[in-house]
Amino acid sequence: MWVKAAGVFEWVSDMAESVLISSVMDAACLPNTRAQSGNRMKNSNDEQVEYSPSSAVFRSAAATGKESLLSRKRPFVGRCCHVCSPISRDKLFNASIPSQGLRNVIYINETHTRYRGWLARRLCYVLFVQERDVHRDMFPRNVIENVLNNNRVQVAIMETVAERMPAETLAQPDSKAVGKVKRKARGILQQMVANISPVVIRLTGWVLLKLFNGFFWSIQIHKGQLEMVKKAAAEQNVPLIFLPVHKSHIDYLLLTFILFCHNIKAPHIAAGNNLNIPIFSTLIRKLGGFFIRRKLDICADGRKDILYRAVLRVYIAELLRQQQFMEIFVEGTRSRSGKPYMAMTGLLSIVVDSLYENTVADVMIIPVGISYDRIIEGNYNSEQLGKPKKKESLWGVAQGVFRMLRKNFGCVRVDFGQPFSVKEYIDAQRNRPLPAALSLEEILLPSIITDRPGLDYAEPDQVPIINSRDFSDEQYRRQLISNVAKHALFTASRCSAVMSTHIVACLLLYRHRKGVHLSKLVEDFFSMKEVVLARDFDLGFSGNSEDVVMHALHLLGDCVNVRSSRRNSEFFIAPTTTIPALFELNFYSNGIFQVFLTEAILACSLCAILKEKITEPSQMELTVSQERLIRTAASLCHLLSNEVAVALPCQAVYQVCHDAVGKFIQYGILMVAEEDLSPSPTEETWANKYPDGLSWRSDEEDDSDYGEEQRDRYLKVSQSQDHQEFITFLQRLLGPLLEAYFAAAVFIQSFRVPVEEMEYISKFHKYLLSRTEMKIAVFGESATFCLAKSAVKTLKDLGVFKAQKSGSSTLELSNTFLPLINRQKLLEYILNFTIA
Repeated sequence: MWVKAAGVFEWVSDMAESVLISSVMDAACLPNTRAQSGNRMKNSNDEQVEYSPSSAVFRSAAATGKESLLSRKRPFVGRCCHVCSPISRDKLFNASIPSQGLRNVIYINETHTRYRGWLARRLCYVLFVQERDVHRDMFPRNVIENVLNNNRVQVAIMETVAERMPAETLAQPDSKAVGKVKRKARGILQQMVANISPVVIRLTGWVLLKLFNGFFWSIQIHKGQLEMVKKAAAEQNVPLIFLPVHKSHIDYLLLTFILFCHNIKAPHIAAGNNLNIPIFSTLIRKLGGFFIRRKLDICADGRKDILYRAVLRVYIAELLRQQQFMEIFVEGTRSRSGKPYMAMTGLLSIVVDSLYENTVADVMIIPVGISYDRIIEGNYNSEQLGKPKKKESLWGVAQGVFRMLRKNFGCVRVDFGQPFSVKEYIDAQRNRPLPAALSLEEILLPSIITDRPGLDYAEPDQVPIINSRDFSDEQYRRQLISNVAKHALFTASRCSAVMSTHIVACLLLYRHRKGVHLSKLVEDFFSMKEVVLARDFDLGFSGNSEDVVMHALHLLGDCVNVRSSRRNSEFFIAPTTTIPALFELNFYSNGIFQVFLTEAILACSLCAILKEKITEPSQMELTVSQERLIRTAASLCHLLSNEVAVALPCQAVYQVCHDAVGKFIQYGILMVAEEDLSPSPTEETWANKYPDGLSWRSDEEDDSDYGEEQRDRYLKVSQSQDHQEFITFLQRLLGPLLEAYFAAAVFIQSFRVPVEEMEYISKFHKYLLSRTEMKIAVFGESATFCLAKSAVKTLKDLGVFKAQKSGSSTLELSNTFLPLINRQKLLEYILNFTIA
């Protein structure tokens, strides 16, 4: 019979909790045992079995039931770019750092204090907090007066006065008007500034130790990563800027708490003014938070608020001048999809401008990856269903705390990327070409409408290069700051650990959507762990696979259904098919999305090409041009650029896709059928155009390994069942995203009259939901509000719509897509990539 997952797992959670707590503590306190295991594992007959990256993803590596060690060494993640910041890469790193292993930050006992004995064991939290190095001299002084007396703010005050006064009185502005604007500037600043209190930080540290131990099983950090951060804080004598991914409101507290526990100065945290609520805002300010408007440019009368912008810029510059650390969420808001949003450069541009204006000698940026077994918000289903976001309130905060105390949210993993110098990054860009940012319309529209390749990857000689190397040039400045933000966010995303709930949700949605027996799910879970490690991503858990799967299923709760029968005592697990459950499973599944992103794009591109050639489903022996496969994959990367990032800014999308094809050949998924002896023109042109920094390969890989990749080759797909299943799995990973984009292309076929943008997004989202409710959609999770917004934005960027701004943005079809035939071409282009 069918029962709710929470009920079935009452006995499971009791068993799994004891096992997992011990395994988590082992991972936190003992040396990394994976390093001792080498690249081998043993079967039930004690025979050593070699693991190869080309092994099928879902082959039963744990069929024997014996699993004590992973067969692969844990990777060290978060190294900075060897092209853009080679000095930083070598300066703070040494060979012993990767082997330092993990630590559970909330596991505190008397050994973490200077005292021993019975009383120390019972007061260890108080003693630990009291011994942390935090004092008033660490933090800024006279901030308000320094900001108000700054020349930039004084000029902004006079400009604001001039805007409000008649032209004939500008020669001698009224002192009362000037005083009024000065009081306004002071009021803005007083509502904005942080007022860090060491006493409150200590008290909050003690409270958080109690709370975090109540609703998290562990908060893991890598000791080697923290050592690099501590060295940067102690030796570099420059401000540190932490750029974390943003998944939960806990992110604010979590990072400050970890730094406090390791005697690193608390950062000033940029927080949206939506959190500026009574009592709670006072606490945030005492912990380092400062409040900014979510929209900076527009004031009440529709003009740019030059006074507010000046105060904000000078305040941040003053913090940097006084060597304060900062924490900025470059995504702007919490991710509602489980994937990082695209980087925004507002506050980061102020930081980089301060460097250019010599306010500070240098700035070190530290990307931070944060992964949760389960976020404290539970899910964002109401927003994904199109309901307005609930406004933050003190009562809402209190409810959230009480809700957290009643539940356990599993484990948390925080990874600190290697600090890198912004000054070094900027200097490195001056010595290499900086391609101008091309619009999606310039890149893709020619290939969709006229079958001619776009500029970015097919005709690199025509790619515009920014010739200026002067930071005062606005185009160069904007592109450079954008690249810094993208670099940091991409690194933070790649160093975020994969959690157990991510793997289980992914397997249930895209491998076993119709359900699976528990033993098979455990086998695939073990295999997936190996594949994640093989792709240089880390895991945020440890322990026996069966226990960890039980733990993940318990945390996923009502999102999974469990069936048992009298004939077979084994459980049968299946995802719940309701829309909210699918949305929530998709949110956690997206935690593993980055691991397979380029491979999934390549798999969808491969199937798109084969669709055009295959007349019968059984005919799979057809060959595919490697050059065409790479170009098709590159075009899909660009189409999805509002949702995902496949490469660093210093890497060419074409080259990333080229290397992904090489990996498929290495795995045996693709086989070389024949080779064209003529050189690939695109390969040669790209090599000559951008000789440095475009390779996806690591420093350790030999250039000779890629020597044979300079000619076009014809490839055929392996007919192995394991490889075919892997390709299908990869296609399904991109399935919800592509289905939403396909639905957007269908929806515009009946577009008639101009419509306000938010109204159009709302109508399109209702259309997506109706497809899911009527069982038309293959992937119900394609109907999220995030995907609806992203699809409409992509159509705008592609030139399908032209937006007319008159108060609010209004959409109407562009001249290019007024003919129905061009809308049909767009539909067919996207349809080729989707699962049939």
